[in-house]
Amino acid sequence: MLDTLLNRHFAGKVVRKDLTKLIKEGANVPVYVLEYLLGMYCASDDEAIIRDGMETVKTILAENYVRPDEAEKVKSKIKERGSYKVIDKVTVRLNERRDLYEALLSNLGVKDAAIPGSYVKQFEKLLVGGIWCIVTVQYFFEEGQKGSPFTIGDLKPIQMPNMDLEGLFEGRLAFSEGQWIDVLCRSTGMEPANLTERVKWHLLARMVPFVENNYNCCELGPRGTGKSHLYKEISPNSILISGGQTTVANLFYNMARRIVGLVGLWDVVAFDEVAGISFKDKDGVQIMKDFMASGSFARGRDAIQASASMVFVGNINQPVDTLVKTSHLLAPFPASMIDSAFFDRFHAYIPGWEVPKMRPEFFTNQYGLITDYLA
Repeated sequence: MLDTLLNRHFAGKVVRKDLTKLIKEGANVPVYVLEYLLGMYCASDDEAIIRDGMETVKTILAENYVRPDEAEKVKSKIKERGSYKVIDKVTVRLNERRDLYEALLSNLGVKDAAIPGSYVKQFEKLLVGGIWCIVTVQYFFEEGQKGSPFTIGDLKPIQMPNMDLEGLFEGRLAFSEGQWIDVLCRSTGMEPANLTERVKWHLLARMVPFVENNYNCCELGPRGTGKSHLYKEISPNSILISGGQTTVANLFYNMARRIVGLVGLWDVVAFDEVAGISFKDKDGVQIMKDFMASGSFARGRDAIQASASMVFVGNINQPVDTLVKTSHLLAPFPASMIDSAFFDRFHAYIPGWEVPKMRPEFFTNQYGLITDYLA
């Protein structure tokens, strides 16, 4: 029933989630990259079209997706053919000495391919954190050449270029509230039929930071409940910082280079493994508190505004009732952050221990919105 409604009202923007699972197991590509391709070739409920589409997507991934261990083989193809299309994550930086932009292709391992400035203006995310793209890489070598022989010819982000909000509101009218909650759960790959009402709300709460500016929350719970999966795979607009040290310059503002850090570039900045967070700068936690309270912070002479939401994800390794008796529910945070003023700035605490550990029956095989459209 939901599948028919989705295919009717969101044609080309839905995908059968078990297809994602089938291909995801073979290719280490983010889900939104896969589903962008599946949405292009498999958006139908006709088995034959789906079969052909799957073959096409597999072929595209096999021929164009660069696996890090095959980088040299692909570089050789680019040299021999003069140019070649690849799917890779592209990050750009400005080389002031040569006065041009240089692209880093993560899997291919090419560090300084010249890239036209027009792409950088069009897709600013290239400068911060990078975007997955379908890129035509060209090769031209001449004696005495200073830069890299690799250059970027054509670049197309594997993300939907524009969003038709009116169409979304119109399509939404065909669904009841309960049905829409199920659609949202299925779009992230979960099967709502096997989840209790309360768990569904927890899964939705994880998604609030994507739509609310400066919304701060934390989820602490046992391992294997899919806490950080959402922030890493579901949206091209969020970044997951895997535990460990970070700096004020990286996160907020780099005073030497006068550029805003991650909070200015992403909708959601999520910290995995909160226990490991530590700032190299003494004032790191203080600036974070300031930002979480007001959406702005002061660095040097400037007050800088940013709208990123902050999410803190961590593991509680003992039963909750024991934890409550011996300490408190925010115990996994590092000592420098255990401060009531910091926790007052959270809008929500998602009880991760109420979300079941992921087992096959919790993953859906039905249709959901492609993650890029959802994002």
